Amino acid sequence: MTTIESLKYRYNNLDVFGKIITINVLVFIVDVVLTSLFRLNVIKYFVLPSGFGDFILQPWSLISYGFLHGGFLHLLFNMLLLFYLSRVATNLFRTKMVLNIYLLGIIFGGLAYLAVANIVPNNFFGAKNGIMVGASAGVSALLMFIAVYMPNSEIRLFNTFNVKWMHIALFFVAKDVFMLFLGVNQGGYVAHIGGYMLGYYYATQLSKGKDIGLGFERLMDAVASWFKPKSSLKTVHRSTKPSQRKKAKTKSSDKSDKQKKIDAILDKISKSGYDSLSSEEKAFLFDASKED
Repeated sequence: MTTIESLKYRYNNLDVFGKIITINVLVFIVDVVLTSLFRLNVIKYFVLPSGFGDFILQPWSLISYGFLHGGFLHLLFNMLLLFYLSRVATNLFRTKMVLNIYLLGIIFGGLAYLAVANIVPNNFFGAKNGIMVGASAGVSALLMFIAVYMPNSEIRLFNTFNVKWMHIALFFVAKDVFMLFLGVNQGGYVAHIGGYMLGYYYATQLSKGKDIGLGFERLMDAVASWFKPKSSLKTVHRSTKPSQRKKAKTKSSDKSDKQKKIDAILDKISKSGYDSLSSEEKAFLFDASKED
């Protein structure tokens, strides 16, 4: 197996967030090479401009800006947080739902940036024709979602002590609000707040039994289907026999019971923390996450 084939094999075996992190790193490397060696600024077509007129000419930038970063530390911090947050979330929820939160966070962060840049007077961002890059809004959405939906969930820092995600979220929100009014990187902090708001709303609605990201998920599935190879196989319709209908109904009932059990376990985590689960409950959640 050649080096390229080996790398391709490893990439294909990553989960969706592993692939997102890899893409962010590769885009950063390509940007550095093109800018420093060839003096090519290709990235300018994918950043999110502050001017609404400029944005209309490149509407894809509302998502593409979230895959670009302004420096190595910016990239490193965002990807580390994304790695840990995605691991926590995908162990308990459908991977597609977690992806919805992340991408919607990027979109809402971008919309918040555009709204403030074009509505607030007196040159709020300190410079005209500004741009925004970074995955921070999506990461902020995931952070707030976990903090609100699972307030007692924790992360072990430096392998020495545990910190609740809720406390981490409160720290970052306070820091971002302070920096916003301090006048440093205001556009970025506006986007963070947009991400926090999306994550909070998603969590509160999900706790009521409503997944607000299902419509967006169907849209993304439809877009993804455009790029899938078309099959030459023909579909033949066959009527469903009574026994098959009975099996399908039983399967649907089993799936409903399984979801109720998952919801009950998540409610237990929200009230008492992950460590309160029995070994059987932890194993059940782990197996359920692999099926998605």
